[in-house]
Amino acid sequence: MAGRKAQLDFSDSKCSSCASHSYYIILGLILVYYATLSMHSQVTSESCKPNETSSKYQHCGLHPDGVRDLDCFTKNTWSKLRCMWKPGKHASKNTHTLVIQQKKKQTYYCKIYKNITKFSEDIGFFKRHSVTIQIFENSESKNCTQAVFQGSPESLQRCDPPNYVKFTRHSGKLDINVRWDQNDVKHIMSYSARYKALGSLQWNESPVISQNKTKSRVENLNSSVAYVLQIHCIANTKCTQCPWSEPYTVLSELTSQPVIVNFEETDVPNENGTRLVSITWKVSARDLHDGYNVTIGKESGEAPIEQINTTQPSITLILSYSAYRVSIRSFNNVSISPAVSQIIPLREDMDSMGDDKLNVTVHNNISFKIYWTDSLRKKYVCYCAEWREEKTKTAYKSFYLKGKNYYTFSPLKEPLKPYKRYTLSLHVRPNKDTCNMKHLNNSERTFASTTFYFMEGSKANKQTHIHYKPPTKHSDLLKLLSRVILKAPVSGPANISIYNLTQNSMVLQWSSIPEEDTRGFLLGYTIHYSEYHPWGTESEKNITVDPNLNKYELNDLTSGTTYQVEISGFTSKGTGKRSAPNYFKTTQEGSFRFTSIIVVAAVVATVLIFGPPIIKRAKVVLWPSIPNPGKSNTMQKIDRPCELELLEAINTLKAEEWETKSLQIIEKEAVAPATILPAMLPLLCGLDKRGDSPGITCNWIQTETDDATGEISPNNTTDTLLETQQTDLQSFPFPFPSGYTTMEMFQQVMPQSITAITQDMESDPEDTDLTVFNPKPGLEYVRQFSTSPASDSDHLSTIL
Repeated sequence: MAGRKAQLDFSDSKCSSCASHSYYIILGLILVYYATLSMHSQVTSESCKPNETSSKYQHCGLHPDGVRDLDCFTKNTWSKLRCMWKPGKHASKNTHTLVIQQKKKQTYYCKIYKNITKFSEDIGFFKRHSVTIQIFENSESKNCTQAVFQGSPESLQRCDPPNYVKFTRHSGKLDINVRWDQNDVKHIMSYSARYKALGSLQWNESPVISQNKTKSRVENLNSSVAYVLQIHCIANTKCTQCPWSEPYTVLSELTSQPVIVNFEETDVPNENGTRLVSITWKVSARDLHDGYNVTIGKESGEAPIEQINTTQPSITLILSYSAYRVSIRSFNNVSISPAVSQIIPLREDMDSMGDDKLNVTVHNNISFKIYWTDSLRKKYVCYCAEWREEKTKTAYKSFYLKGKNYYTFSPLKEPLKPYKRYTLSLHVRPNKDTCNMKHLNNSERTFASTTFYFMEGSKANKQTHIHYKPPTKHSDLLKLLSRVILKAPVSGPANISIYNLTQNSMVLQWSSIPEEDTRGFLLGYTIHYSEYHPWGTESEKNITVDPNLNKYELNDLTSGTTYQVEISGFTSKGTGKRSAPNYFKTTQEGSFRFTSIIVVAAVVATVLIFGPPIIKRAKVVLWPSIPNPGKSNTMQKIDRPCELELLEAINTLKAEEWETKSLQIIEKEAVAPATILPAMLPLLCGLDKRGDSPGITCNWIQTETDDATGEISPNNTTDTLLETQQTDLQSFPFPFPSGYTTMEMFQQVMPQSITAITQDMESDPEDTDLTVFNPKPGLEYVRQFSTSPASDSDHLSTIL
């Protein structure tokens, strides 16, 4: 067994030795690989002669797209010179060669650095001599390019741009705060800043010079404009090179505060004493902002005041019933907008009031004790109590308590006031490390709330003077004594009114006593009422109602009787001051019927007075009246002698020769032109039979004579006459504007036509037979010639 064990030990040691050898072999291979790689990428340097470099790289030229922007500088603490450049735009292989040349008295110093793949290189140099440096890109290629730098020793000392810059904009100003490299800060005395509007090509005319090395201010800026700004140090003997920094974009100033668009408060399910508060806001569209800063703290002033940064225009918090203040600002990299504030009001836990979950015992004005249900002490050890008087700042006290359900606050920073109501809330904090809270969100819940007084009632005023008047009755003596006794509520209810007044009942309504006047817990109201007569009041009756009621119905009253009503509140310290007396009278029997009669009479009188004008006006608007032709100006002129003679002459014509089917006028062409009689036809037209003028009939003018061609048929005559009328009416010099014409137009046309007819009759009386029939001489108006489409052959009317 011992030999076998020794054999196993030998085998284990042998395997262990093999593993160690393998490890070293792998490590050696890795080192060889990296050494070979570094040899290929290592920068090499060698001495040179000026003539050799110029001939060797003479094919390399200066080109804007080639290697460029060669710059060399040193620091006060450096022993080497750092050169930096930018590669060519089209170079596929970034291999550079750097040549430095310096003249030292009678000799030249020249050195070449090859295989540079970076865009900067630190090289040795002589600080007291001028230097010429050339950088060649792809020197072995035909597309070789070069850049050249020359500098004196005093121009090579550089101080870099600041490594930290902070901008702050407000009220049209821009504050700049910078920090420099620790090697440069001791050599920099001040700095300069230039700026331009974003998108502009021209910088401002005069750069801003700082008063010290860290702070400066740019004024008279446009708050709504974004700017581009660069900074560099002011050159001096220690900082001969002060390059401009990279451009900084300074956004526009935030000048408008956010606007809260929604505030919601809901209960958290299954979590009594907590609420979910959601706030949503918006900002102006022209403000370029990066996010929002939300500050939340308790109204009592208890720490902490927590700040939350968010990029969303809304926030949701889980809070207790305590009062909070939330401030919201938008911000960008240079400014912070004005804040908008939202008060999250105190929420009194009304469900817990009066259920003895929380009680208060006041010892004196600087000490009181609270105690709560025993169930809390097994679950919580961190508490906070808040108490406050109405419209005053909340006082608070957070404490650690284990195994007890009571706590005494003594002494108080602010003493309690007498006759003032205080509200107290107890909050519990589930985490043991939050007795002094580190965060507000979801860190506590409200257990219960209650109210208490340090002292109830009212104190006597030594300067109060009671004017004594001998009482006349026992009730007056009681009232006098009630004024002497100290009151608890110092005022009575106000705005006492009644409604639903009947013969034996009325409903009283009043406003509650202000809380500051109760000076104790209001236990109820007392209604004092009695019958009022000129010789005095009857015995008073009192009714007590609950403190949460503001109206009450009085019953069993006497009809037609005046009652005096007073109302007072009472606390544990007694009945308070009564309200001013109010007098109300119940209605009498039959008064309702009499009132109804008066109302009906008033309505009827109103209708009689204002009804006719309203009806008349409505008739004019809705049903306009049709004018009566009998009252027209035409009929007034018909009454004149000339018109009457004409009508009498027409009435004397014979009616027997009248034809009902046609109108024939036969005349001599030489005496009566063809244009005269057709021109008269519109004046001799009649009205069709109308329903509104049943007495009017058609009058016809008939002239019969022999024609060479024979008798004209009635239908043809009618058609011919219609055609003649339509043609002549168009050329008639006195057209009628409507269906009715006036006597002026009638008189203008009739004399000419009548004169022509008269001359014709006088020249050849035996050849002319004119018959005019007028069945109704009292015709009131003249209408133009017209035909009815409904009866083409039966009605062709002309009426005077």
